[in-house]
Amino acid sequence: MENFVVSARKYRPTGFDEVVGQEHITTTLKNAIDNNKLAQALLFCGPRGVGKTTCARIVARLINGFEEKSETNSLNIFELDAASNNSVEDIRNLIEQVRYPPQFGKFKVYIIDEVHMLSNAAFNAFLKTLEEPPSYAIFILATTEKHKVIPTILSRCQIFDFNRIQISDISKHLKKIAEHEGIPAEDEALHLISQKADGALRDALSIFDLMVTYAAGKGVSFKSTLSNLHILDYDYYFEIIDALLSQNHSQPLVLFDEILRKGFDGHNFIVGLSEHLRNLLVSQDARTTNLMEVPESVKKKYAVQAQSSPPSLLLTWLNLANQCDINYKSCKNQRLAVELALMKMANVGAVLQLQDVGLPTEALKKKVM
Repeated sequence: MENFVVSARKYRPTGFDEVVGQEHITTTLKNAIDNNKLAQALLFCGPRGVGKTTCARIVARLINGFEEKSETNSLNIFELDAASNNSVEDIRNLIEQVRYPPQFGKFKVYIIDEVHMLSNAAFNAFLKTLEEPPSYAIFILATTEKHKVIPTILSRCQIFDFNRIQISDISKHLKKIAEHEGIPAEDEALHLISQKADGALRDALSIFDLMVTYAAGKGVSFKSTLSNLHILDYDYYFEIIDALLSQNHSQPLVLFDEILRKGFDGHNFIVGLSEHLRNLLVSQDARTTNLMEVPESVKKKYAVQAQSSPPSLLLTWLNLANQCDINYKSCKNQRLAVELALMKMANVGAVLQLQDVGLPTEALKKKVM
């Protein structure tokens, strides 16, 4: 059986042009290398899976002028995982290695991952070397928690802050990989995977591999991805809003019951409903439609539903959903809390109509409550 290589390794960038969503970092690093102005101590900060270690390896290759797949690459890169090698002794061993110039190329590059895990004693042992490294040594420190790195280390490094990768950028990258691998994949499915990854490309690639394995050659579909990732379908929210617009009291409750029977959490449902209402509001103005992180096909559905949804009604519903969200954890009967919010929403339209015909304010309050 042929060895399977996960996509996160198979498609790891080998050049700055392949790094996704970090143009502000890659442009700066490329210019620094081209102009021979690269600092000897760099600190890469940011969430997991956004390209910190990848960029560190690219820097190591470019400053030495090695080919992409050169065997000498590994001889000039020394990687230390500070999560499991965080003692003074580990750092002293590293400092001892720094004393010897490289056998190949111009620079030795030391990549210390999760540097915030070093003990205070290890940090202090490292300070002098970091401040005055040999001309051939480059230190690249990587961390997901910059606030845990001591100030004396921060002051000796050039700091690069990596961003969470945009959903649209992850989705485009997954589409390229799917096309390269000859795997049929629906855009909505790739967008769903990108959303679930929460800004981490490595997580997105892992989920993509999982979906491809599940599909067993049939392609990555929206429905199968929804089922596997246990995500609530957009269509449920569109149906609930349609029912609320028609002042149907029972249909939202029936749909909510169906959602619960499928194993979804009531709190997640109300948070999702709030997000849906927010998207309906922003889709009513062409200038704010880009604030929605949903596929183009879903944006069109929002635009259609938004046309029949008065902003005042949406704002009232959003306020009710938000109150339910705030109070949900403290409720003893959480299902009833969500059902009550849905029933109030179904009643709001009638109240607003009565308001239009001039019913007294006190009578309106009684009608809603």
